[in-house]
Amino acid sequence: MNDSPPLTDARTRILDAAEAIVQARGVPALTLEAAARDAGVSKGGLLYHYASKEALLTGMLGRLAATISADFDTTVANQAEGPGRAARAMLAWAFDEPSAACANQDRAAAVFLAAFHHDPALLDPVRAVFARMRAALAADALPPGAAQAIMCATDGLFMAHLFGLYSLNTEELAEVRLALERLLEPVA
Repeated sequence: MNDSPPLTDARTRILDAAEAIVQARGVPALTLEAAARDAGVSKGGLLYHYASKEALLTGMLGRLAATISADFDTTVANQAEGPGRAARAMLAWAFDEPSAACANQDRAAAVFLAAFHHDPALLDPVRAVFARMRAALAADALPPGAAQAIMCATDGLFMAHLFGLYSLNTEELAEVRLALERLLEPVA
């Protein structure tokens, strides 16, 4: 009996390698040769799954869009039903698991930057997920603009992280979250 974990499939190894290359060495370092080498597959093996750099980037964006969508759906499902459910999910997503969020943000940042650098239209699958999230927030039965302000603020934190513009300490993050949670309170 073999107790070793199953090997990941070639597609997953290739996508993982491509993301790691962009995170570690930047967008210009992402080549088909580098992705194949780092994934432990031949260039022909990579080309079998991803016939071009654009196809590789499309695969990266498709996987990222599916991950974002599934993560958001799971986070929404974990919130109590009622007004503000999607907005509470957005806050939980951004603030409740900082170490997991940071790793996911770094991976997403690498994919966003690689796709945007190559062809901004490649971001369309992620844009579709964000449109669905915005629709959920718009239907959240909160005062006009409240849910959207929460999304804008959490997206702003992601962008600050993505570009290394600034980082908030634990106290500042708690203050920002508290300020955003006030947007969830019923209007008197």
